[in-house]
Amino acid sequence: MLQIHQFPCLSDNYGYLVHDPASGETTCIDTPDAKEYLKQADAKGWTITHIWNTHWHPDHAGGNEEIKAATGCTVIGPAEVEKIAKPDVIIKHSDTVSLGEFTGDVIDVSGHTNGHIAIHIAEAGIAFVGDAVFALGCGRMFEGTPEQFWASLERIKALPPETTLYCAHEYTQANAKFALHADPENTALADYAAEIDRKRAENTPTVPMGLARELDTNPFLRADNPALMAKWGGDTPEATFAALRAGKDNF
Repeated sequence: MLQIHQFPCLSDNYGYLVHDPASGETTCIDTPDAKEYLKQADAKGWTITHIWNTHWHPDHAGGNEEIKAATGCTVIGPAEVEKIAKPDVIIKHSDTVSLGEFTGDVIDVSGHTNGHIAIHIAEAGIAFVGDAVFALGCGRMFEGTPEQFWASLERIKALPPETTLYCAHEYTQANAKFALHADPENTALADYAAEIDRKRAENTPTVPMGLARELDTNPFLRADNPALMAKWGGDTPEATFAALRAGKDNF
């Protein structure tokens, strides 16, 4: 069974170390803070053998060179990570990555950036989604188009609903406020938002999150919902997504 160690770093990032006890291999999921990753791996007694990057932003790939220098690990990521430093292995949609005997499927989830990928490890029922989707939110559309981003979210929506999603930031409470504004009649969302407030009052992470719950509550994953389409004036899911994203940017 894979072991996942989650820890806070920078101001609102989550770091993840994924360890396969059988092989002894350990991968970093992104590298926002190299020193914290090395510290956490040392405390666990794990040797970092890989880095898997989801996209090129400095709070996701900025620690690659320092961790590689310290460990000799293999850096794996989409081609856009070359903006930070060239990965050892370039991956794209439909490729796979391995950790011991576990295989992760690489999924194009571009929109936040044009080369953003997610990694779905079906055997473990988990997916690392970076900034493509958050609990009750999604990443800002810095480089992509609404059509591109919605297609990416549809790929996430198509994963088994029991999948656990690991995103990169603790943005959930702010996302919940916009979600309640966007979809005020959603009773499942109201219950979720109340739970989030309780967790944050206790300084408890709201991440990871279950895909099934996000499908019921996350307005960005529900841009094809007729009620949301009517409320946000979208003739298509892509147009509704664009309206929601613009609404959140200005909320």
